Amino acid sequence: MSIAWRDAMSRALYGPDGFFVAGTGPADHFRTSVHASPAFTSALLRLLTDVDSTLGHPDRLDVIDVGAGRGELLRGLLRSIEGSPGLAERARLAAVELAPRPEHLPDQIEWVPEIPAGINGLLIATEWLDNVPLDVAVHTADGWRYVLVDPEIGAETLGEPVSPADLDWLNTWWPHPAIPRSAETPSSDYLRAEIGRSRDEAWANAVQKIERGLALAVDYGHLREARPVGGTLTGYRAGRQVPPVPDGTTDVTAHVAMDSVASAGAAVARCAYSLVLQREALRALGADGGRPPLSMAGTDPAGYVRALAAASEVAELTDPVGLGGHWWLRQPVGIPLGPAVAR
Repeated sequence: MSIAWRDAMSRALYGPDGFFVAGTGPADHFRTSVHASPAFTSALLRLLTDVDSTLGHPDRLDVIDVGAGRGELLRGLLRSIEGSPGLAERARLAAVELAPRPEHLPDQIEWVPEIPAGINGLLIATEWLDNVPLDVAVHTADGWRYVLVDPEIGAETLGEPVSPADLDWLNTWWPHPAIPRSAETPSSDYLRAEIGRSRDEAWANAVQKIERGLALAVDYGHLREARPVGGTLTGYRAGRQVPPVPDGTTDVTAHVAMDSVASAGAAVARCAYSLVLQREALRALGADGGRPPLSMAGTDPAGYVRALAAASEVAELTDPVGLGGHWWLRQPVGIPLGPAVAR
């Protein structure tokens, strides 16, 4: 039986046997910036230090990782924080994830199913929003209609006209539909859209949990002036891109309408946001990917090899056609969007 894509994604990703709940975790299926290099964690530590300074070094500094996988990011941050005098005793680390708590996760990392309230510090959402379930629509001869999907095989059919709320979102954030040809099923003849209203709500809810601090979303996405005509819905399994069949064995994902999400967060925070590409954000935080001088190979061969490997990792993080093309959305709450946060 065919159902709405939002319902199919919810079951496939977050149901009892869902992709993010059961199994060994997403790291076995796709590579994120967290997995690519410790340089990413180092950059986040510098950002956390900036936030801490902006907050005036509070007695409790929260570090909340939303969509934490199996805790890889917080494990790395914990190791770095333990080497930072004055930070380790004040930092409170919490991973937000529906999967069971991993074995051997350090006791200093809390494991919770929902974003806690009263955050004073840094909230990080690395490739979380692209997995927030959403509805899919196509623009037909009689307007926007939902796309339905068979969860077992991924076959799609046309559903009912979209709701007034979703229509308003589409008119605002995914404008100028193409003129479709006549057809009875979704196809490349239609303008296809992924309705990001659920992601706007998820991000606004996350920002609302912050009393003072910064919310950071890192994800692949697009802006209103360059929406993809055919949409971006796809799947990943075992390191390969595959059709997005929502049967629980596959990561079903779609790029994020970053400007829509940013607007929703800013409305809650009542504060301007910063939206830049990852390669710009990382370079501003000291990860430039520059190769070590060749002369170093003669004076310190082992150090040269290490520096070269590190530069290669940063190059992957800043590659404009790869991870460097991700967006960094930074939403301050109760603190100024000054150099410590906006850069």
